[in-house]
Amino acid sequence: MPTLVLKVKRMSELLGREVTVEELERIVPWLGVDIEDVGSDYIKIEYNPNRPDFSSQEGIARALKGFMEIETGLPKYTVNPGPVVLKVDPSVRPVRPWIVCGVVRGLKLDEERIMEIIEMEEALDWAIGRDRAVSSIGLHNLDAVKPPFKYHAVWPDEIRFVPLDMDVEMTPKEILRVHPKGVAYRRILEGAERYPIITDCDGNVLSFPPIINGALTRVTEDTRNIFIELTGTRLEAIFAALNILVTAFAEMGGRLESVAVEYTDQVLVTPNLSPSRWMLNVKSANKLLGLKLKPEQVAKCLEKMRLGVESVGEELLVLVPAYRHDIMHNVDLIEEVAIGYGYFNLEPTFPSTVTIAAENSTQKLSNKLRMIMIGFGFTEVINFTLANYKEHFEYMMVKGDPVRILNPVSAEYDILRSSLLPCLLKVFGNNKHEPLPQMIFEVGDVIVLDDEAETGARRILHLAGAIMHSEANFTEIKSVAEGVLREIDVQDYVFKATDHPSFIPGRCAEVKVRGNHIGVVGEIHPKVLNNFELEYPVGAFEYDLQFILERE
Repeated sequence: MPTLVLKVKRMSELLGREVTVEELERIVPWLGVDIEDVGSDYIKIEYNPNRPDFSSQEGIARALKGFMEIETGLPKYTVNPGPVVLKVDPSVRPVRPWIVCGVVRGLKLDEERIMEIIEMEEALDWAIGRDRAVSSIGLHNLDAVKPPFKYHAVWPDEIRFVPLDMDVEMTPKEILRVHPKGVAYRRILEGAERYPIITDCDGNVLSFPPIINGALTRVTEDTRNIFIELTGTRLEAIFAALNILVTAFAEMGGRLESVAVEYTDQVLVTPNLSPSRWMLNVKSANKLLGLKLKPEQVAKCLEKMRLGVESVGEELLVLVPAYRHDIMHNVDLIEEVAIGYGYFNLEPTFPSTVTIAAENSTQKLSNKLRMIMIGFGFTEVINFTLANYKEHFEYMMVKGDPVRILNPVSAEYDILRSSLLPCLLKVFGNNKHEPLPQMIFEVGDVIVLDDEAETGARRILHLAGAIMHSEANFTEIKSVAEGVLREIDVQDYVFKATDHPSFIPGRCAEVKVRGNHIGVVGEIHPKVLNNFELEYPVGAFEYDLQFILERE
């Protein structure tokens, strides 16, 4: 989890009044952050990755101003039209296609403020950029270079410049081989023929994104005007990071200017700090929170959370600031109402109805399946619902469109799993030192996209089992898969030969019940075994059990 140190002196300056350590320690947790450490003149907090706008003291102070009712409602920032232009060459499309920019003028920096900026930049690189894989940030001394700028791709040995923390000129190829940042992030550019570069009108290098900036544009205590560039593979991610950065700089006293980013087919004028517009039903908010707030009270709660409310009635028109990219659903707005109201004001109550408890049908089926698989000699494993795209699709040699995580905590978990088999194979890979045979199973949820669901996705109960030993084969695993269906009283099933990329041709079958596909069984393909670094044959099956639940 990301952390941030809040210094009493700086927070007092930003809030416009004196605050104490004790006061910050008491109030800050109600914003949804945890206190990690307390000193004589600071507190150290830990905040959730879904609030990257909390990556700076300025972001926390902005939220506190609303919560403490020092300044409520939508923060207003002015972005003046600027003269700086950046041209995007089509050569960057195959490697890193998107870039957005901004300019901040009139900053007064010292060593402490520069360190805060660097920490904020690194936090955003981690929280939004997925460790620079999706987006990366470059901050430059604007006065050291001459616009217009150019974002283009170069050959590995085509250009030389002095990167940060070095005193000799290097080519991009050399940077990836010997520079600490190059070694750390070269995986992002793996397989690229040419590398992205940002240069000024004289050919001076500002940046080699997403690896390292040039030493020429290093930000120092003498820097007053900053050029910001963010490159990435997803436009919405770099927009979000840019908006958080520039609004934090504005809170530091900087003046914001836009940059015209000229693509071959469009011109983006960035940053764009226009708020997004949402409708919130007061009745729905009260129902979810168990409150009886009037529209005016709901509006006040939202304004305390630095949201704007343009019209008040049973339906509120809510303006969400551009730096709050975590607001993705009406439930998020209702959560803001709860925080603005104050969790400490919520009174716990007993349910108004009395019911007799009964085991959930899904849990009942899951428990029965566990007993069956254990009876067959299998050991249960429990894996995360969060999963890795490469393992689930590239390793399994299949294609799919999973539910992706917008701001994953790490690159290891970037999707929600849509199958259990990759998880079981990974367990085998992590337990190669254990004796054979190994027989494991899992009963659990997979998540699939569903446009008709309220959240755009739904949960489905699956069962998967796998056997690994020197003679694991189709007949062995089919007998288990067939036994499961008999034990749960499914009579009208059919095993039919099929081809599946994850299984050996001729040793795989699909399973149908009343003509509907419910699963697959077979011997795992040698290439899949190699991807998971497995040395022995594996037989496996996986069932979608939704038809059982619907039958009941």
